[in-house]
Amino acid sequence: MFDVIIIGGGVSGVSCALVLGSAHKKSFAQDKKIGIITHQKTSSLQEALFNNAYGISPGKLGSELLTESLEHLENLYPHITQIEEEKVLKIEGQHPNFTIFTNKNAYKAKNVVIGIGASNTFAIEGATQYLEPHKKSVAEKQHVQLKNEDHKVTEGMYVIGTLAGHRSQLAIAAGSGASVATDILTIWNDGISSQIHDARRK
Repeated sequence: MFDVIIIGGGVSGVSCALVLGSAHKKSFAQDKKIGIITHQKTSSLQEALFNNAYGISPGKLGSELLTESLEHLENLYPHITQIEEEKVLKIEGQHPNFTIFTNKNAYKAKNVVIGIGASNTFAIEGATQYLEPHKKSVAEKQHVQLKNEDHKVTEGMYVIGTLAGHRSQLAIAAGSGASVATDILTIWNDGISSQIHDARRK
């Protein structure tokens, strides 16, 4: 049983995983089991070039970020389980007992975070009932989002990135994933507002 499974290894998904992973020394998070399903075959990052993203050197390729961010996650927070080359097909159940079915396996999770982009090809059974037209995308693109209130779709199910209704901008997607991570940390910390910062010791 995972405490959280994140679906999607793009900007929002990895950002969420990094923040959750960085909390491992906190008493309320140290025993939590976290997984991320990193299948991103059609990620928009693969064609991206970044010159205007805070903290990223100009000329950085999105394809490089896809690889480097997962290496970063593995190197700093190896306790997070990375599930590769599996595509999510179906989500069953409800909080705190979801079952996530991929093309290869099934996983149990108390919470699910979905961050796989806003394409109208979204077809995860068990979440399609929440689909609606994307509110910040041009109509011609026929993008979609999951109905949500501050990223929360239903109890224990969250949506992040463009699929949450945000515009396609790296900084926005990263912030969306981090925001949900801090919401989950706050729940784990008995409702006490929580965020994780590293600092140089003086």
